[in-house]
Amino acid sequence: MDLPVSLLQELRSVKGFDEPAFIAAHQQTPLTSVRTNPAKDIGLFAENERVPWCCNGVYLTERPIFTLDPAYHAGAYYVQEASSMFLHHLLKGIIDGRSGLRVLDLCAAPGGKSTLIASLLDKESLLISNDVIRSRATILEENMTRWGHMNAWVTSNDPRDFGKLSGYFDVIVVDAPCSGSGLWRKDAKALDEWSEANVQLCSERQQRILADVWPALKEDGVLIYATCSYSPEEDEQILDWLAATYDVAPVNADVDEDWGIVRSSEKGLAGYRFFPDKLKGEGFFIAAVQKREEVKALQYPRFKSVHDKKIYSQAGYLLREIEFTFAQVSKDTCSAFLPIHEPDWHLLKQAVYLRNVGLNIGSPAGRDWIPAHEVALSIEAADSIPNVDVNKEQALRFLKREDIGIAELPKGWLMIKYKRLGLGWIKSLGNRANNYLPKNWRIRMDITEQ
Repeated sequence: MDLPVSLLQELRSVKGFDEPAFIAAHQQTPLTSVRTNPAKDIGLFAENERVPWCCNGVYLTERPIFTLDPAYHAGAYYVQEASSMFLHHLLKGIIDGRSGLRVLDLCAAPGGKSTLIASLLDKESLLISNDVIRSRATILEENMTRWGHMNAWVTSNDPRDFGKLSGYFDVIVVDAPCSGSGLWRKDAKALDEWSEANVQLCSERQQRILADVWPALKEDGVLIYATCSYSPEEDEQILDWLAATYDVAPVNADVDEDWGIVRSSEKGLAGYRFFPDKLKGEGFFIAAVQKREEVKALQYPRFKSVHDKKIYSQAGYLLREIEFTFAQVSKDTCSAFLPIHEPDWHLLKQAVYLRNVGLNIGSPAGRDWIPAHEVALSIEAADSIPNVDVNKEQALRFLKREDIGIAELPKGWLMIKYKRLGLGWIKSLGNRANNYLPKNWRIRMDITEQ
């Protein structure tokens, strides 16, 4: 891999850069890492080497075919690059056991950082995972559904739309679109698309994104900024711009020297650089700043609760608790969410496009209730729901939308479970069963490759 000479020259002035080691590292195959879901712990990867800055992160000795692992489809883990898991360490220090936070993951697709954030927040907190590109937001929504948290809502909006929500968020995470040089080992094609002009274009876009969303951060709130770029124009120089444009204070993290992370300080603001020759991970940059500006208080709209007792009477059995608001949140969607989040729904729907609110629980069909796929994957699904445990072969057949091959099933709605984790629904009619896995979730790979 021939690295751009202009980038190497620029990096010579960056703290921690070792040119020969950096070049040598880019001739090596990148590692595969995953992060397990603590809410769906089935003891996976217990013997694997841990990612030192994320208690749920592990390295794999080889890259398996994740499509052919039912546990992946059930949301037991997420495939994520190890360096980006440092968000776990940084954010954990920031929230420090705080409750009822409002967090925005602005550029969230495909969902790596959002699933990580969801695992750190308490139930009274609310995570808004956003991506402006609708096709990417669809993938984001699927991954958040697998992760199973009711208090993680998905939106698809331009950053400027969130600027209307003055001082609403306690934490905003911006994993900004960038030139992508930090991921060259994983995607060599990205090297052909790199140019100094594109770095400058990305830097300008990153400033615009931050400026658009800045009003939505409350006073003393924290902005976390990250890229997978090595270029200072997209990293330290963005911190310079923040310091020059706004009243901000540094947010530092305790970093073990053995981790190999380089602390890069500019104008009092600390950024953290990840070089693949110094640690087991790809190129990454992350920093956090605290907003010190006074922000006008946001006024929540008055509302009458939308809790629908009829929906609750039909669908309440699906969830493990009854302290939820059951409501028809759109023409085609009935959802459940915590009552504490109802004011947020009334507020947010006035400012942004909400793709999902709480947990989609399904729809009525006369006296019957058709449970949504999301319920099967939710950590709030009731243990009392009739279910059928399947082995790996049967699980893969279900995920292909084929007959699972089990005779004499009881009639009615049955949740398919693999290793105690929900995968979806079938409706047993006695002599046969209909597979209700959504068509767009279907495995298209030949399952004989397992």
